[in-house]
Amino acid sequence: MTVATSRSPVFAVVPASGRAHADHGWLDTYYSFSFADYHDPANENWGALRVFNDDTIAGGTGFPPHPHRDMEIVTYVLSGELAHRDSMGNHGVVGPGGVQFMSAGTGVTHSEYNNKADEPLHLVQMWVLPGRLGMAPSYGEMAFEKPDRLNRWLDIVSGDPAVNAPIRITQRATFRVARLENATIETQFAPERYGFLFVAGGNAEANGERLNTGDAARLYDVRTLRVSGNAELVLWDLPEVTP
Repeated sequence: MTVATSRSPVFAVVPASGRAHADHGWLDTYYSFSFADYHDPANENWGALRVFNDDTIAGGTGFPPHPHRDMEIVTYVLSGELAHRDSMGNHGVVGPGGVQFMSAGTGVTHSEYNNKADEPLHLVQMWVLPGRLGMAPSYGEMAFEKPDRLNRWLDIVSGDPAVNAPIRITQRATFRVARLENATIETQFAPERYGFLFVAGGNAEANGERLNTGDAARLYDVRTLRVSGNAELVLWDLPEVTP
């Protein structure tokens, strides 16, 4: 597992071009961490964040049924519609700004498809290492509108009892999003926490560093994150994990 190599604060920008890339025709994807055929032992996670994939899925295609276990999986839809089916009998469709969440627990099989045949689906799929193993699997989805996140951080997923997020996970991590329109927002981190900021679209300045679409910033023990600009933002606040 990857941890901060220094106990000093870290604020490191990873440009969009610094990510691993795979184009399978039906799937155009960028990996922020080791995944599938891309493996870098020095880049397996950032704190409890194990997977962050920026996926564009062609119309009418998707991931056929496949298994997961002991992982918290969160998918945030940027554009298009995501259709889900799983071995628990769940079926749903999530649109732009919506979130699909699944605790794989003791094991679940699911499929993910572009619900539309004539337009691409753009999403970020994120896996967080669970706080507890061997839990019963579960699934859910929630819709959010642009005003919910306009020029403010919207807490969506958390396992921190101090954070009032509607979606709960077993890990003490928090997922939040924002849509900036000529605005500045701030958030605070507790000591020795990890942060992962991703610019899903637009341009922003984060703690004095310029970020464009696809760029990310990795934080460790940074107490304040200040972001301004015009951008769609995704942010994780995470604990450290050990092998």
